[in-house]
Amino acid sequence: MRKQPVLEKYVVARIMKALKQQGGVVVRKRHGTAMGVAGDPDLYGSIRGRHFEIEVKRPDDPGSIPTELQAHRMQEWRAADALVGIARSVEDALAILDVSVPDSEQEALK
Repeated sequence: MRKQPVLEKYVVARIMKALKQQGGVVVRKRHGTAMGVAGDPDLYGSIRGRHFEIEVKRPDDPGSIPTELQAHRMQEWRAADALVGIARSVEDALAILDVSVPDSEQEALK
């Protein structure tokens, strides 16, 4: 039996849960609507007063890479001094935000 790939929405949910447990973090999921800007990353927020943008991709799909438009939008945010990156896991997201998690909490994030 083939293992089912992890859906991006589950990775997003785990990342949001982990970030909400950190002090000084506000995180929101960006939903694609007619009022939104195409290509903007999936998650945005602030950590200790610094804006961040995180594009979430599936962890088990090497072909799951940002589109050219997504890469362009992330570069715009980077140029504006936001923390920006691509996360395929909670650990990736925490690294983008330079947040370390005590060893005792590592297993709970998985």
